Amino acid sequence: MNIPNLLTSLRIFLIPILVIVYFLPWEGRFYASAAIFGIAAITDWLDGFLARALNQSTPFGAFFDPVADKVMVSVALVILVAEYNSVLMTLASAVIVGREIVISALREWMAEMGKRASVAVSFVGKVKTTMQMMAIFVLLSNPPGTEWAALGLGILVVAALLTLWSMFVYLRAAWPELTSK
Repeated sequence: MNIPNLLTSLRIFLIPILVIVYFLPWEGRFYASAAIFGIAAITDWLDGFLARALNQSTPFGAFFDPVADKVMVSVALVILVAEYNSVLMTLASAVIVGREIVISALREWMAEMGKRASVAVSFVGKVKTTMQMMAIFVLLSNPPGTEWAALGLGILVVAALLTLWSMFVYLRAAWPELTSK
């Protein structure tokens, strides 16, 4: 166990805490849950940075880091869909979670074919992730019906559009393999 893997494990540990804090009958729950999500989002960036900087990349980290990221984002989106009761929130969240499932399956399949590098993380994917994290942070920190919540939803819609674009980029890169005989 090294520092990057501990940070990834912390992110998984924070997920149930995020859910509990968000649903507490307490006025500060929005800011507290946003802070928890913010800490988790920072560990997502920090664990990868430290793994490379300290040469501490491990098979466990390579597997667990993207899982922790996807679970963290998916759980936060489920919380928000439940809280906001909005068609737009639900559609944007479904696009984001659905894309994660499709691309995870695509990466696994391409890895079996020895072509995982064809679907490596792209710049669009990094921008998409940044927009998602910003949107979720803003949405968690504000109750529905506020101007900030509307801004957060707007950012989430942009993130969902970037999600579709990045999925297209990955599928286009894998298309020759997907359509070969």
